[in-house]
Amino acid sequence: MAATTTLPSAERLLELVRRFAGQHVLLLADMVADRFITGTPKRISREAPVLILRHESEVLTPGGGANAVANVAALGGIPLPIGIVGDDASGHALVEALADRGALTEGILFRGGYRTPTKTRILGGGRHAIKQQIVRYDIEDHLEITAEERDRIAALLRSWSGRARTAVLSDYGYGTVEPTLLANVRECVGPSGVVLCDSRYRLAAFHGLDGATPNEEEAETLAGHPLGDERAALARTGAELRAKLGGRFLLVTRGSRGMALFDGSGLAEIPVHGTDQVADVTGAGDTVIGAFALALAAGASPLEAALLANYAGGVVVMKMGTATLTSAELIAALESDPRPLAETRWAVS
Repeated sequence: MAATTTLPSAERLLELVRRFAGQHVLLLADMVADRFITGTPKRISREAPVLILRHESEVLTPGGGANAVANVAALGGIPLPIGIVGDDASGHALVEALADRGALTEGILFRGGYRTPTKTRILGGGRHAIKQQIVRYDIEDHLEITAEERDRIAALLRSWSGRARTAVLSDYGYGTVEPTLLANVRECVGPSGVVLCDSRYRLAAFHGLDGATPNEEEAETLAGHPLGDERAALARTGAELRAKLGGRFLLVTRGSRGMALFDGSGLAEIPVHGTDQVADVTGAGDTVIGAFALALAAGASPLEAALLANYAGGVVVMKMGTATLTSAELIAALESDPRPLAETRWAVS
C-alpha cells in the first residue's frame, strides 16, 4: 500500500449534507411493513406459562426497502420508489406512511391476493421503561412479477428518465427486485448516473452495478471466506469482490468495527460513530444505503458518501425500532464527534 491520501474536511461533509435537500433518488425496492405492538406486563397466564401484556400502542413504519425510501426522505431528499405491495391493510398503510414522509408513491403498485410482507414485533416493559422485544412473527409471500407489472415498471422508469442520477436496488428476497430490471434502472439514471445495490441473498446476480453496500456476513458469503482484519488481505478481498460484481466501489458494514470502503484507488477503514453499545440495529443497513445514495446524488465522492453513511448509521442504531434521522441530526453528529473522520485510515493502492 502507498502513502495515505488526504481525507475530506468536516466542512466539506457538512456542505454535502446541506446539499441533500431536493436531491432525487430512485429506489426499486422490496416493500416491507414493520409493525410494532407494545404493552406493559400484566401477569403470567393461568392457561400457559406466558406473559400477558396490557396493550398500549401499535404503529406501522416503513421497513425493508421502504425504510431506505423513508431515510432518503427524512434526510431531505426526494425518493422515487418503485415496488409492489398487497391490496391489503398493511399495503395501504405502508403507502400512506411513505406519502406522509414526502415520497412520491405513484410507482408503488398494488396486487390483489398478495400479502404485503409484514414483520410484527411485540414489545413489553414497564410503563416508563424501554420496551424490549419479546417475539416477532412475519407475514411473507414471495411474488413472481407478471409481464404486465414488468411492463408497468419499465414504463415508470422511462417516464422518470433523467430525474435522478442515483438509484438504489433494495433486494430483500421478496421478488420485486429482479436482476433483469438492472438495465432499465441504468437507462433511467443515464450514462453518468450511479446504481447501488443492497441484496440480502443474491448480490452476485446484479453484476454490473456501480456500487454495493453488503454487511460483513453478506460480503463473506460472496467472497467464500472471512474478510479478516489484516490490511493487505482485506484490500485483496475487496478487489476480488469488486471484480466479481463488476462494480467501481464496495462499502462493507462491519458492525462495531465500522465500515470498509473498497474502490479502484484503495481501501478506507472507517471507525464507527458513537459507541458500540447500540440500542437497536433494526434497519440500520437501509439508513446506510439511503444516506450513501443521497450523498452521491449531492456530488460526494464514494469516500465522502461512505463517511456520511457511517455517521448516519451510528445515529440510528441508538434509536429503538425501525428508525430514520434528519439532516439536522446528521450535522449534529458530524459537529460533535470528529473521531471517525480523524481516525479513518485511507491508503491508495
